[in-house]
Amino acid sequence: MIYLDYSATTPVSEEVLDTFVKVSKNYIGNPNSLHKLGVESKRLIEASTEQIASLLGVKEKEIIYTSGATEANNLAIKGVCEKYQNRGRHMITTRLEHSSVTAPISYLVKNGYDVDFVELDENGLVSIDNLKKVIREDTILVSICSVNSEIGLVQNIEEIAEFLKGYPKILFHSDMTQSIGKIEMNLENVDLISFSAQKFYGLKGIGCLIKKENITLEPIIHGGKSTTIYRSGTPAVALIASLAKALRLIFIDSQKRLNQVEILNQYVKENLKNIKGVHINSNSNCSPYILNISIENIKSEVMLHALEEEDIYLSTQTACSSGGYSSALLAFTKNKSYAENSLRISLSYLTTKEELTKFLEIFQKKMKELDFSESS
Repeated sequence: MIYLDYSATTPVSEEVLDTFVKVSKNYIGNPNSLHKLGVESKRLIEASTEQIASLLGVKEKEIIYTSGATEANNLAIKGVCEKYQNRGRHMITTRLEHSSVTAPISYLVKNGYDVDFVELDENGLVSIDNLKKVIREDTILVSICSVNSEIGLVQNIEEIAEFLKGYPKILFHSDMTQSIGKIEMNLENVDLISFSAQKFYGLKGIGCLIKKENITLEPIIHGGKSTTIYRSGTPAVALIASLAKALRLIFIDSQKRLNQVEILNQYVKENLKNIKGVHINSNSNCSPYILNISIENIKSEVMLHALEEEDIYLSTQTACSSGGYSSALLAFTKNKSYAENSLRISLSYLTTKEELTKFLEIFQKKMKELDFSESS
């Protein structure tokens, strides 16, 4: 098997899985219980939270555990808008966002809120000049992802955050699902940060919303004591401990891993450039972990399944997207054909050059076969 869909989900690390199993077996108490077993579970959560906070450079009280980035994004967006609606009902975002950002924004628009989409420059980066133009007196939230999950565009989050400091009534949220553990980001001036463990070799079902301590939210899940007042439900002790373990492991040799992936990205990109009918969409501002391409005359889903027959796995869009084309790619390239026929190759430090060589060989073979069948 050649797996090239790491941006959708990563395989769980054996060490992380081992932590999950051990905690599940040895910490059976509900951390909200007052007896000894409950206290032991609560102490383990506190130790895990302390470790996560230290690794990310945030405060322990700023960590809210969620079921993943989708819930974290929903809590950030709905929670801010419902809590601060007395300030205004206007939001700003981009066309590059994951559906777990665009969907809650669309929900709020149906309920009386307004949204503006900030323009991108020729390199796919948020235009600060345009951002300044779309800000209104009633703007309460700006939500911009750090790394787009389809093309890999890396936004200058630090510059945007610095600019928004001039607007103290506006809160800044960033979906950092594709950057935490992969690309270094300055979190200091970002008010709300979402991420999920499954993107850095952790388990599915656990994520975080980092909320700066001076901000309050309206919860979207009510009922029952938990680790914070912002998210009810029995704390998932084993998942929380596994998240701390996954985060600690991914920060080990992170720069070395990034360098390794950059080399692999360049290798596959240079080879794809030489294949007729292939257009590289990802540019120099993109994360090396993601390489987006479009192919002429062949539907992307057809190519995906053709590669699947050879035990090669990649994506047409993000796993959570819907529709026949990539809205993010359309916003970036202004080319509907590219948006309708895109493939995402996502890499990992686990990816080998040998795997990519085999992929390129089979990809070229399928291009010839499918191009012939489409034209005949």
